[in-house]
Amino acid sequence: MTGNELREAYLTFFEKKGHLRLPSASLIPENDPTLLMIGAGMAPFKAYFTGKVKPPRTRITTSQRCVRTGDIENVGHTARHQTYFEMLGNFSFGDYFKKEAIPWAWEFLTEVLEMPKDKLWATIYPKDDEARQIWEAQPGFDPTHIVPMEDNFWEIGPGPCGPDTEIYFDLGEERGCGSPTCGVGCDCDRYLEIWNNVFTQFDRTEDGKYNDLENKNIDTGMGLERIASVMQGVPSNFETDLLFPIIQYAAKVSGVKYGEDAKKDVSLKVIADHARSMSIMIMDGILPSNEGRGYVLRRILRRAIRHGRMLGIKDKFLEGAVDAVCKIYDGASDFEALAQKQDYIKKVISLEEDRFSATLEQGLELLDGYMAEVKAAGKKVLDGALSFKLYDTFGFPWELTEEILQENGLDFDKEAFDKEMQEQRERARAARAENQRFAVPDLKHIDTAALRHDENVTEAEVVAIWKDGVLVDSLQDGEEAGIILSNTPFYAEGGGQVGDTGLFISELGRIKATNAKKLPDGTIYHESYVEEGQLKVGEKVQIKLDKVEKLASARNHTATHLLQAALKRVVGDQINQAGSSVNGDRLRFDFTNFEPVSAQQLADVEELVNNEILKGTDVVIEEMSKDAAVEKGAMALFGEKYGDVVRVVTVPDFSMELCGGCHVSNVGQIGMFKIISETGVAAGVRRIEAITGRKALEYMNGKAKLVAEASAKLKCHEEELIAHVETLTAQVKDLTKQLDAINAEKAKADAAALTDKVKTVGSVSVIAASVSAADMEDLRNIADMTCEKLDNGVVVLGTVNGDKVNLVVKASKEAVAKGAHSGKIIKEAAAVVGGGGGGRPDMAQAGGKQPEKLEEALKKAVEILTVQVG
Repeated sequence: MTGNELREAYLTFFEKKGHLRLPSASLIPENDPTLLMIGAGMAPFKAYFTGKVKPPRTRITTSQRCVRTGDIENVGHTARHQTYFEMLGNFSFGDYFKKEAIPWAWEFLTEVLEMPKDKLWATIYPKDDEARQIWEAQPGFDPTHIVPMEDNFWEIGPGPCGPDTEIYFDLGEERGCGSPTCGVGCDCDRYLEIWNNVFTQFDRTEDGKYNDLENKNIDTGMGLERIASVMQGVPSNFETDLLFPIIQYAAKVSGVKYGEDAKKDVSLKVIADHARSMSIMIMDGILPSNEGRGYVLRRILRRAIRHGRMLGIKDKFLEGAVDAVCKIYDGASDFEALAQKQDYIKKVISLEEDRFSATLEQGLELLDGYMAEVKAAGKKVLDGALSFKLYDTFGFPWELTEEILQENGLDFDKEAFDKEMQEQRERARAARAENQRFAVPDLKHIDTAALRHDENVTEAEVVAIWKDGVLVDSLQDGEEAGIILSNTPFYAEGGGQVGDTGLFISELGRIKATNAKKLPDGTIYHESYVEEGQLKVGEKVQIKLDKVEKLASARNHTATHLLQAALKRVVGDQINQAGSSVNGDRLRFDFTNFEPVSAQQLADVEELVNNEILKGTDVVIEEMSKDAAVEKGAMALFGEKYGDVVRVVTVPDFSMELCGGCHVSNVGQIGMFKIISETGVAAGVRRIEAITGRKALEYMNGKAKLVAEASAKLKCHEEELIAHVETLTAQVKDLTKQLDAINAEKAKADAAALTDKVKTVGSVSVIAASVSAADMEDLRNIADMTCEKLDNGVVVLGTVNGDKVNLVVKASKEAVAKGAHSGKIIKEAAAVVGGGGGGRPDMAQAGGKQPEKLEEALKKAVEILTVQVG
C-alpha cells in the first residue's frame, strides 16, 4: 500500500466506527500560544480533551500534519526521526475508552492491513491492569507480548495526558543489536513503535499538577511514515514512497549513489526530510524569518543547503526537490494547496537559497576573524557566545562552525553554546507565558449554546469572568480579564480584522472592552479592563459599543477587498493574499509577488479603488453553500477554514470574496483611499499599508500643510515650489563641488606638511599625528595622500570632533609584506580612547569617546607597529 492509500484506509476505517473525519489543521496553531507549531495529532483538540469546549462530535479522526525539531540532529542517522511527519489519529472526547480503542487498533492492524499477529507487541503502564486484560482478550494476540514500562505515560507540555499503550512491530532478528537482552524498548531498530493509544484522564497544569478529567478520553497517534515502512517492507521511513523520491532526486543532482556511503546517505536523508518539511510549512503559510516559526523554517532550509554542499552540490537545487514533494502528494486529501502553491513555494525557497549564499560568505568572514583572535591569544577554544552569535544573528549553522574550527585545529564549546540556546528558549517561554493571560477557561459548566450574538443588543448579563485561564466570581478596579456575556453585539477578531471595542457599565463598575475574540467553539469573549469600580458574575451591564471605531474598521476592511481586486487587475492574477490586518486606523495587506509594485502601478491601483468608491455602489452580503460561492467566482483564502455555509461579500462588477468580517453598506462610506507604503516583508511577499475615511483626510490635509509651509519658507507660490527646489538643489550641488575641490587642496597641503613628521621603526617609515579633519572621509583622504608619499610606510592619523575621536591607519604594500597589520594596530589604539574598530592589513578605521587620550593612542599605535615589524 502507498502512503496515500494507507492514510485513506485508516480514515475510512474510523469513519465506519462513527468518527467525524476532519481535515488536517494548519501547522500554525490556532488560539494556542503555548505551541510554536502543531507537533501532535491531538494538539488542535486540547480544549476538547480538557472538556472546556464542546467538540463538534465526540468521535473524530484525522491525519494531522506535524513538525518537531527537538531531535533534528538525529534526522538521517536513525530509521524513524523526521522533522515533518503525519500523525494518524482517532479521538474520543468522553465517549469510548480502552475497551473499544484497543480492539479497534488490533482490528485495523490485523484485519485491514493484515499484519502478522505474532509480530505485534504491546507495552502498557505497569499499574494499568485494565489495559493488560483487554490486550489478553484480543483474538490471536500472544499475552507474553505484553511489556510493562514505567515511561508509558504520555504528555507534551501543559494539557491533557495519561497512561498509554504502545504497539510495536518486530522487524526481525536481523534488524536487532544482537544483545541477549534485546527486546521491546531497546534502542536498536528491531522493534518499531507504530501506534500509541493514550488514555487521557488527567489535565497537567503549568506548575506540574495532575488534575482528574471529568470525562475520560482517547488520543491515538500512529505515524503514517512508520506504518508505511512496515507495509512496504523497507528498512526505514526514508525508503517509503513518502520520502524516497526526494532522495532519488538529491542523489541525481549530486551524482551520489544512495546506499554506498553511510555518511553521504545521511545527507541525502536530511535533504529529503527537510525539503518535504519546508514545502509543507510554506504551504501552510509559514515564511522564512529570524524568529518563531519562520526561524525554524529558515534553519531547516539552511541545513538542507549545507548538506547539499557536503554532497558537492554547489548550485541551487531545492526547487527540484519541491517538485518531487508535490508529486508524492498529488491527489492526496488535505494537500490540494501544495500543487496550487507549487511555483510560489519554489520561488520562496529559491530566494532563501540566494540569501543563504550571502550569509555563508558573511559568516565565514566573521569566523575567520574570530579564529585569528583565538590563535593570537594562544587559545584552543572559540567562545560559545561567539558561536551562538554566528548562529542566532547571522543564521550560520553551528555544525558548520564546529566543522571549520576542527579543520583549523580549534575546538567548539558546545556546552557554552547550549547554555546560550537554553537562555534563548527561556526568553521565548516567558514571552509565550505573557500571551496566556486570556488562555481558554473551563467552560464545561456553562451553557455556551445559549449565548447569542445580536448586533442590536444594548444590555446583557455577565455569564463568566476569568483571569489567566481560571474562572473567577468578580473583578476589582484595575484588573484585566476575559468576560463572556449572555448576548453581545461585538464582532470577534477574525480574518485579519480586529475585534470591536467599547464599554460595559454595571451598577458599580465601568469596564473597558479592548478587543473581542472567539474560543474554539465559537463563543465570543471580551478582553477587558476595569477602569473603575467592580464587576461580578450574574450582574447586568449596559453595552456601549464604539460605533465610530467599528465603522472605521469596516471602511478599512471593505477597502482591503477593493485593494486586492485592483492589484489583480493592475499587477496580475499571480497576486494572492498572504495575510491582512484591519483596524480603525489603517489597513495592512500582504500579498504574494516577487518584485516591488512600481510607483505607477501603485498610482493606478489607488485611482482604480477611489473610482470604485466614487460610484457609491451598495455592498451585497449573502450566505450560501461553499460550492455555490466558489462556482459563483468568490475568492477564498488558503489556510482559512470555511463551513458548509459561507458568507460572500460582493462589490458588484468589481470584487467577490468569502468573508465573515464587518463591512460598510455602501462603498461611498469609505470616503477616500490612500496608499502610504509598499514594502517587502518576506521572500515573495509584499505589503501595502493604506488608510481611508477620516485618517486619509487628515493625511492629505497634513501633506497640504507641509506644501504651504515649504512655499512660505521659500517665499513662492505653491505651484512654483518644484521649480524653486530644483534651483536650490543645483546651487547646493555647485557649492558642494567647490567645497570638495577646496578640501582636496587642503588634504594635499596637510599631507605635504605631515611628511616632515616621518620616523623610522625597524625597516618601516611611520607617521603618527593628530590632524584637523571634518569627518572620517576627510581623514581617510589625508591618510591616502600621505601614504602615497611613503614608499615603505605606515600612516596613523587621528582627529577630534567635539567629544568624539576618529582614527585611521593606512599601510603600504611593502609595509604589509614586512608584517604591518592596520587592523590589529587600530584595535589596540582605539581601546586607549574608549572605542573599537578594525579592518584589513592595509587599511583600518575606528572611533572613540575619550579625545583627551588621542596622543596616548597614537603612541600605542607606534608601539604595536614596532612589535609587528621589529
